[in-house]
Amino acid sequence: MITPLEIAANGITTVSILLAGRNSVHTWWTGIIGSLLFAALFYSTQLYADVVLQFFFLVTSALGWWQWRHGNRGGELPVRHAGWPLLALAIPIGVVATLGYGALLFHYTNAYAPFVDSAVLVFSIIAQIFLMQRRIENWLFWLLVNSIAVPLYASRGLHLTPVLYAAYWVNAIVSWFWWRRLAASQVTAPAAA
Repeated sequence: MITPLEIAANGITTVSILLAGRNSVHTWWTGIIGSLLFAALFYSTQLYADVVLQFFFLVTSALGWWQWRHGNRGGELPVRHAGWPLLALAIPIGVVATLGYGALLFHYTNAYAPFVDSAVLVFSIIAQIFLMQRRIENWLFWLLVNSIAVPLYASRGLHLTPVLYAAYWVNAIVSWFWWRRLAASQVTAPAAA
């Protein structure tokens, strides 16, 4: 059964995600509201790693809001690539952290699907950090997260959330292409001036 809390959490978070894909700074304050709502929803379904993740999103949304506005020596932070060295560091750290946190959830809580839930948490953190830095590859990590989250949330009886996460998957593809175009235009714009 779809609850009013699930509808509200998904509605405001959808707005936030669409704004992020369009490179709008308003993604951050809408994300704060969505995170509060999702924290309550995930707590009620025993997805504790996702509850922790929502509190991480609260903090990083405030930081991301400031960083997008002032993170480039007081000016707006440009859209750019992460580069292979950063990706080569992020991926193995993500795998190890997923296994470690999943083991903690498995042994010390009644968490449902602790390793899958942990993967959603860890790779969402990586994606969010890349998003805060306006790194194009954040969208590739969101694709991974959404691919894992859809079946996880469906298995917990959440009906609206997995459908929207499938739509977020499509948004991540569109946003990845859009951000690549933005980065290319930022590189060519100074040369043309």
